Amino acid sequence: MRNPLQEQLLKAGLVKKGQVAQVEREQARRRQGKAPAGPDPAQVDARRLQAEKAERDRALAAGRNAQARQAELRSQARQIVDSHRIAGAGDSPYRFVDTGVIREIGVDAAQRGQLARGALVVVRDGDGHALLPRAAADKVRARDAGLVVVDHGQADTGPAPGEDMDPYYRQFQVPDDLVW
Repeated sequence: MRNPLQEQLLKAGLVKKGQVAQVEREQARRRQGKAPAGPDPAQVDARRLQAEKAERDRALAAGRNAQARQAELRSQARQIVDSHRIAGAGDSPYRFVDTGVIREIGVDAAQRGQLARGALVVVRDGDGHALLPRAAADKVRARDAGLVVVDHGQADTGPAPGEDMDPYYRQFQVPDDLVW
């Protein structure tokens, strides 16, 4: 049975008999055909596992990239230290604290003055220490701040001299040129 609209369209000549028959077959197929089944639970689980694995892989890749970037920055810092090292050419020891241990490096009087002004900086170099000019030390600090050991040119974030002392001890001034 055709519906009245289809009959009117046929009489008016707007559609052909074959087109109407094709539309009827499509409608019959839709009515008789099975409704599409819901997603298969196995497929849903597989997609979920695949998404979780992709997320884990992205997190691992980000971690590896971060580690590779850190290693690259450390390598660049070592290269800067190797290329800009100033030889400690003096017989006068300059003592400083590195990781809770007192270390020393041989400097001359000019280098000692430059260290005090902040023009030279002491940095870790493998198992030893090296002197670097301020510009090179700033490059090293940008890549790996843990390598810089002594830098008198940086603003001290600790308390000002005399702030943490008893009032009695403030009257005894420690000379600035004290060599220990």
